[in-house]
Amino acid sequence: MNFKELKDIIDYVTSRDSIEELEIEKSGVRLRIKRAGHLPPAVSGLPVSSASVASVPPTPAQILHEGEDLFYIKSPIVGTFYKSPSPNSDPFVAVGKVVEKGTIVCIIEAMKLMNEIESEVAGEIVAVLIENGQPVEYGENLFAVRPR
Repeated sequence: MNFKELKDIIDYVTSRDSIEELEIEKSGVRLRIKRAGHLPPAVSGLPVSSASVASVPPTPAQILHEGEDLFYIKSPIVGTFYKSPSPNSDPFVAVGKVVEKGTIVCIIEAMKLMNEIESEVAGEIVAVLIENGQPVEYGENLFAVRPR
């Protein structure tokens, strides 16, 4: 995708109130545009290795709307979030899975070191708030857990 194609797509989406979210993959580049209320759309272009489309987890706003007291597992370091031990493995956890205190929920890679992140509480995973392979900041929410 070249710059003109990206600009045309963004202009088209912003001119249509009926489009909430759009995801396109072309030549190994995935473009996702998502409206956040009345704000302009957010755009991200990421190289992808497969043609599968990732499902979008609930947003923190959707979770908070439920009015529950949730616990958030936060990133203890800056790095890259991985939901499974290897690209072909199942994720450590998924929405609906019950975890115990000490259960490994993800890996954060920092400076070529793989750091296993454990749940600090027992409960049910309500949302995975970060997409696989995305950078995370110190203290950023990774998972929402309904404590039990």
